[in-house]
Amino acid sequence: MKRTRVGILISGGGTNMSALIAAAEDPDFPAEIAVVISSRPDARGLEKARAAGVHAVAFDHRSHDRAGLEMMVDAELEAAHVELVCLAGWMRLLSPYFVAKWTDRLINIHPSLLPSFRGLHTHERALEADVKLHGCSVHFVRQDVDTGPIIAQTAVPVLPGDDADALAARVLAAEHRLYPHALRLVASGAARVEGERVVFDSPGLEAAPALLWPPA
Repeated sequence: MKRTRVGILISGGGTNMSALIAAAEDPDFPAEIAVVISSRPDARGLEKARAAGVHAVAFDHRSHDRAGLEMMVDAELEAAHVELVCLAGWMRLLSPYFVAKWTDRLINIHPSLLPSFRGLHTHERALEADVKLHGCSVHFVRQDVDTGPIIAQTAVPVLPGDDADALAARVLAAEHRLYPHALRLVASGAARVEGERVVFDSPGLEAAPALLWPPA
């Protein structure tokens, strides 16, 4: 089986990166992690990637403008023969050039049920809105922040007494399950973009029972 070569872009601790690396350790997983690239040399995720045997490099965003940083990142991705890029806490806005070059080959995870709560402080905003379900989404990247065709989502309940930290921890645990699942769909070819929507070629895809919260 030919495995899709993946590059992961990080800026911090790399917990979603670690989830993707762990998933790719299964030889039946349709993707292999070819390189991890950080925008910060002190990102803790670099050490985690190297400990897992993954090639990891850093370019300090403070020493380069956006164009210069992206040129180096792009060159590293090309050198590693990357076919698909996963953003996993990459805290830099991407240029139209970079997004266009990697269109439909660039995916991101966001801590909300898109299109709700795009941008920052999603957990605080979910609590302020008094929603009963929150969650996370994996989507193909487009130029506008946190837009693009949605690949997969997971919902978690908002519990009585939740603060932003408690809700964030519940969502993060869901992210660690969702991102490998979404990467499997894309890398295997089961999920693809048609007309700015994701369609699935997976046979036997059936509706799951509805999640009722609070439970009956």
